[in-house]
Amino acid sequence: MNARLDTRRILIYLLFSFGIAWAIALVIYLTGGLASSPTLVEMPGAARLTLATLLLAAGYMWAPALAHILTRVVTREGWADPMLRPRLRQGWPYWLAAIFLPAVLTIIGAVVYFLLFPQHYDPELGLLRSMLPAEVPIPLGLLVAIQIIQGILLSPLINSLFTFGEEFGWRGYLQPKLMPLGGRRAMLLMGVIWGLWHAPVIAMGHNYGFGYPGAPWTGILAMIWFTTVAGTFLGWASLRGESVWPAVLGHAGINGIASLAVLFTQGEPNPLLGPLPVGLIGSAGFTLLALWLFISPRALARPEPGSPAIRPAPTTETADTEFIGETAHD
Repeated sequence: MNARLDTRRILIYLLFSFGIAWAIALVIYLTGGLASSPTLVEMPGAARLTLATLLLAAGYMWAPALAHILTRVVTREGWADPMLRPRLRQGWPYWLAAIFLPAVLTIIGAVVYFLLFPQHYDPELGLLRSMLPAEVPIPLGLLVAIQIIQGILLSPLINSLFTFGEEFGWRGYLQPKLMPLGGRRAMLLMGVIWGLWHAPVIAMGHNYGFGYPGAPWTGILAMIWFTTVAGTFLGWASLRGESVWPAVLGHAGINGIASLAVLFTQGEPNPLLGPLPVGLIGSAGFTLLALWLFISPRALARPEPGSPAIRPAPTTETADTEFIGETAHD
């Protein structure tokens, strides 16, 4: 028997998560957008901390987490299972998958793109070479290897401070609420919602810039594709790991390794296609994994009854008990 969909709380959560994030996007737009945002701090080299960067990291990305908290408070839902327990004993394989797979999947997508568009592949690493002083004795290949290692081992730790803001909302609250639809439908709907949530910043040039065909609408559609395939990976890691933390680490890893292909790129590739993983071809690794998860009979099903992650909570007048202990099927 499938559990009942908690439509009221889902709508309240979406109102908060979209409302807060899009209000912050409006502030960014009115203060110059992403491209002309005021500089707050000058940093070494050409780097700078802008108002837009601060608002994105500390505001926009944290809107889903704040929506999670506000929804529970406003609806008096309680805190029976906010998905915060690490559950390492049974979930450690999914922690490892979340840490290592983003780099593997990103590299697969970049390789597929460069095989299809070899004119955009730069084996001489011209961009990286131009960024370094001529007297630097370190081989460029070693620098690339160091960046990959940093993306795998350090990015999940550093970026998690920001990606927790998204994942505590998306995977920690909305995903369990959508699971009565079945795992496959839940992941598809999650991908569309997460992609649309990005729409204002995509329209301001985030990820795809401005010069691509059909901007910004095609960029929003491309982002929906990416959030669906990458979100399925994150949703699976969180679902099977029975905790929000694998998704937090996986999202942080994606953010940390996503720009790797830029080092090997020359010319002006279409950002809607790649080579970055947010492109339709650049996302090939995530797409293949998502397809495998959708085909697998039980990969996206809720854990069986009796699993610690769905242990019955104390029954109260306001507790969210609609689907505790149920197993959803597609």
